[in-house]
Amino acid sequence: MKILVDEMYDGLDDKLKKEGFEEVQSVKKLINEGKKLQSDFSVLNYARDNQMILITADVENRKGCEENNMPCIAIDKNSVIEFILKELSKY
Repeated sequence: MKILVDEMYDGLDDKLKKEGFEEVQSVKKLINEGKKLQSDFSVLNYARDNQMILITADVENRKGCEENNMPCIAIDKNSVIEFILKELSKY
């Protein structure tokens, strides 16, 4: 399984690798390596061309994935709040 992590979640790629997902790339790191991934269009094309699941909070990227039947894990404020509430309930 190949995964592409959007810039907003820098460092998530390393955490996923530690969890056993070996084929994870970060948009930010790819940009630093010289890849042209500044636009949503470029990010979506990269994910599609490399058969990757995109992890993103970007609304336009989520819409692009939906419109093009691309695999995507959409992270939003609600999912973060749900996680925080779940963790807080432990106390």
